[in-house]
Amino acid sequence: MKRQNVRTLALIICTFTYLLVGAAVFDALESKQETTEKTKLDDRKAVLMNKYNLSSGNFDELEAVVLQLKPHKAGVQWQFAGSFYFAITVITTIGYGHAAPSTDGGKVFCMFYALLGIPLTLVMFQSLGERINTLVKYLLHRIKKCLGMRRADVSMANMVTIGFFSCISTLCIGAAAFSRYEEWSFFHAYYYCFITLTTIGFGDYVALQKDNALQTNPKYVAFSFIYILTGLTVIGAFLNLVHRALLSRNGQASNIRCVPDPPSSSGGTSRGLRNVYAEVLHFQSMCSCLWYKSREKLQYSIPMIIPRDLSTSDTCVEQGDASPGRFPDPRSNGCVCNLQQRSAISSVSTGLHSLSTFRGLMKRRSSV
Repeated sequence: MKRQNVRTLALIICTFTYLLVGAAVFDALESKQETTEKTKLDDRKAVLMNKYNLSSGNFDELEAVVLQLKPHKAGVQWQFAGSFYFAITVITTIGYGHAAPSTDGGKVFCMFYALLGIPLTLVMFQSLGERINTLVKYLLHRIKKCLGMRRADVSMANMVTIGFFSCISTLCIGAAAFSRYEEWSFFHAYYYCFITLTTIGFGDYVALQKDNALQTNPKYVAFSFIYILTGLTVIGAFLNLVHRALLSRNGQASNIRCVPDPPSSSGGTSRGLRNVYAEVLHFQSMCSCLWYKSREKLQYSIPMIIPRDLSTSDTCVEQGDASPGRFPDPRSNGCVCNLQQRSAISSVSTGLHSLSTFRGLMKRRSSV
């Protein structure tokens, strides 16, 4: 079985195991409390029915009216401020459930609005997260240089650590603000911020639903909107870092040991072309010696610079001994995967200059 299939199967098993563990823990923590509350509510219902001489049908009707009045308890929800709040919960997939369209036209528009808005929002937050990570990396690099540290490079561990503490700080700031305005405890406000910024959105705690805040407290409304969007950006930046770290580790684990091709009759030119092919592939994969086991993949990958005679190779791209800028290691197996060996075209800034070695190929292929 291939390594990718084994990894996928392991992830599926781990996910379902995690679900089973979560179900068991929630069952142990919540089931007894649920039974106790249900018993208390039934007793309270019986007392009210006897006190006001209500039949079971009358009580059910009264209960339905109370449930319908619940969304209106916080004030008008569908003026511009409330509609903007609802639109945020839609495109960010928070979905509190405190308000929902009641007309058929509103439901149809909500579906189409979410269909376009959700991917647009995800792309926006991902792009913002990348820009924030780039800025933080630059600032951290400058700080290290100003402090005179020997190694001013910013590692992925540094970025993930900063992202983690940024998330904690964002949650604490929001918890302090909402605990004051909503009169929640700090723990419950922190819980609300976490559920909101992770887009879980249970709806058991919803801001801006007290004392007609959507119409009477514009400053608090603006703060809530800005905090939700900013917090989602910070969380998105952190998740982007974690995703990159996992991809980097996965790419390192997936590197394969390549066997060099046997000496080719075409000599140094063929080896030079193989080096060009390997370096171009380096920009598309974590491993610069990515091989293709079929003739078609090699033939159609980069047809402008790779001739057909190279597509017969079923192994790895061989390191060119005569290629300028390379320093062969006697312990190397000839594979350009060796991270200690970097060619002159291993980066974008120098890649174009290194192609001057193969002017003959460029004359033959005028399109290059």
